[in-house]
Amino acid sequence: MVAILRARLGRVSDPVPRAASPAVSPKDRFITVYGRKPVLEALADPELEVDKVVLADTVRGGAEREITGAARGRGVPVRRESAHRVKVLAGNGRHDQGVLADVVAPRMAPLPVFLSDLGSRRPASVLVLDAVTNPSNVGMLLRTATAAGLEGVLLPRRGVPSIDPLVIKASAGVAFAASVLRSGTTVEGIELMRAAGFTVFGLDAGAGSLLDAELPHRVALVLGNETEGLSDDVRQVCDGLLSLPMYGGVESLNVASAGAVAAYELLRRRP
Repeated sequence: MVAILRARLGRVSDPVPRAASPAVSPKDRFITVYGRKPVLEALADPELEVDKVVLADTVRGGAEREITGAARGRGVPVRRESAHRVKVLAGNGRHDQGVLADVVAPRMAPLPVFLSDLGSRRPASVLVLDAVTNPSNVGMLLRTATAAGLEGVLLPRRGVPSIDPLVIKASAGVAFAASVLRSGTTVEGIELMRAAGFTVFGLDAGAGSLLDAELPHRVALVLGNETEGLSDDVRQVCDGLLSLPMYGGVESLNVASAGAVAAYELLRRRP
């Protein structure tokens, strides 16, 4: 396995294709916060830039006055929409309470934009999420990767929860400032990263140890689903598999715990 991985590492010196940066979708610029309390908290936080508030036309009385007053105090525009439209925009029909806010995420970017800005020579370490479904795990991984100084966390638009109030809570608010990289799917993201000189390893029990592996200057580690691990299509596009050593009869760690160990191992390896 080690010999195979070393042979594959030769790609890291290939030049990065430099294409014109694509237009950035609003979905890759904002984190949508929904529910009256989360929206009011966002408006009350001077460190957050709120782009707009959307209020359902069914919200009246004290709730309307409180939200519009808070938005007015920050100079944030308030848009009125139908209750159905707010549910569609929030993506959560049960908990939106007729209000949402788009909060600017300054370090969120489509993966091609991130790779273009990175250039062809800068070292970088990234975590990639493959069908991680628990919002708490997503939030904790964003917090850990940010704390460890990694260049980003790839959250594909499909197969991973959107950054919602549960993710934000688990990240202790770090999700707003985290370097979140977006691609359509995990496979699509991995292929783009490999084309940009990254070597991509999936974390999988039974493989060689991450702690003993030679890592290139551009590396991405893929974390799989909480119960099933890496998906088959992701395995096929990884450059190799690595694992965390386990003792005492323990078979695996929670994905957020495994991600924390991996993130700090990447930090330890920085040149």
